[in-house]
Amino acid sequence: MRALRAQFAEHGLEPAGLATGLYWGANAASADPAVRAKAAHILNTQLEKAAILGIDTILVVPGAVGVDFIPGGEVVPYGDAYDRARDFIAAALPRAESLGVTIGIENVWNKFLLSPREMAGFIDGFGSARVGSYFDVGNVLATGYPEHWITLLGPRIKRVHFKDYRRNVGTVDGFVDLLSGDVNWPAVVSALRSVGYTGWCTGEMIPPVPFYKHAPHVLIENTHRAMQAIFRLS
Repeated sequence: MRALRAQFAEHGLEPAGLATGLYWGANAASADPAVRAKAAHILNTQLEKAAILGIDTILVVPGAVGVDFIPGGEVVPYGDAYDRARDFIAAALPRAESLGVTIGIENVWNKFLLSPREMAGFIDGFGSARVGSYFDVGNVLATGYPEHWITLLGPRIKRVHFKDYRRNVGTVDGFVDLLSGDVNWPAVVSALRSVGYTGWCTGEMIPPVPFYKHAPHVLIENTHRAMQAIFRLS
């Protein structure tokens, strides 16, 4: 991690956040204590690595009630999921505060924290500036409107993911290139400005294979152009 941080500095790069896909195999709200312990290990490792890399916010999936894209995945009663997710974050919070790293709760397709008011209440319940929102624009489209979430979450938002989505697809295959889906980007940009957000916005794109299998670099180029256009919207 220290060598990687040196490489960032050498090339004039600043890491914006730290995420992992490992939570999809370790549900922090699982009924199985061993699975919850694995999730706790992942979270604490994220915190430690972020501190070494000089990153002040990590992306965390706090648990799942159910995940449609994981065949045969565990379904957890909502009340149990809420209590376990709260315990999961609370247990890691002292470490986060001591390291100066914020736990960013992402809104994902986990059938949990389904409205901006519920997300805000979950975050506020910890009473710490080291718990916030890692807000994903595209993930909201299946059930709501990202501009509404931004307005209600306000200063709780610590990082933003840019994704786009086509509602009429209705599955994970509905995620598409920026500006080619149903996100109301002018409303999103206006909402971010209205709440005073000045942090990072990261294009989180579906991996290029199989969509860009012959020239994967085009995905980076297209995403760059789209984000520049989005930032000019109002």
